[in-house]
Amino acid sequence: MLAAYFDQFNVVNLITIWTATFSGGYLTFSFTNSALMMVFIVLLFWGGLKVNYVIPNRWQSILELINTIIQSMIKENLGAQGKHYFSFVFCLFIFIGLLNILGLFPYVFTPTTHIIITFGLSFSIVLGVTILGILRFKIDFMSMFMPGGVLLMLAPFLVIIETISYVTRAISLGLRLAANISAGHLLFAIFSGFVFDMLTNGLIILSLFPVLVMIFITILEMAVAVIQAYVFCLLTTIYLGDTVALH
Repeated sequence: MLAAYFDQFNVVNLITIWTATFSGGYLTFSFTNSALMMVFIVLLFWGGLKVNYVIPNRWQSILELINTIIQSMIKENLGAQGKHYFSFVFCLFIFIGLLNILGLFPYVFTPTTHIIITFGLSFSIVLGVTILGILRFKIDFMSMFMPGGVLLMLAPFLVIIETISYVTRAISLGLRLAANISAGHLLFAIFSGFVFDMLTNGLIILSLFPVLVMIFITILEMAVAVIQAYVFCLLTTIYLGDTVALH
């Protein structure tokens, strides 16, 4: 029964693109349900950006609201110099937010529940920040790993600690998103299974309370889907601050 709750996280091979056989096994490149969802989100977002009504419809009003929120986030954390990061952070928020929200619908796969997807995003962001920081500040970028005003004998230990702290940004950023979304999906699956068992056993009245709990969890998960996308983008914006000014 417990294994059934994890079936929603299974990556399903839809189309096999290419397979290579090796002495120890084989390597397969496939188009999966995870890839399908991400391609769908990109196409949906791309089509939505082409909408430009004089009197905004609901979708355009949401995009304009998100636009305002992201601009405010970037201005507060990066200042005027960070405006060229707006498009990246805006698209990142829409991409993660839509994946999280659409994943709440039945039979829809949620790629953000997989650490390989979220870690891929977070690792790419931290790597990009590092490259941009080195290109802008050159060797001075390494001063981030050595706080000023400390004893020389403590320098090696502080450099190691700061380096580990910097590298774990990628792990914590991706893990936080995957863990929160996965926990919500598991909680909802467990409660829905509990309600289904009560209904099939004729306990209709007693099942009313679990149904109310499921409604509350659904509303909560919708909020978590948006909040986690916002937190991911907020932390990304903070990390991008290292390419604007050294701390």
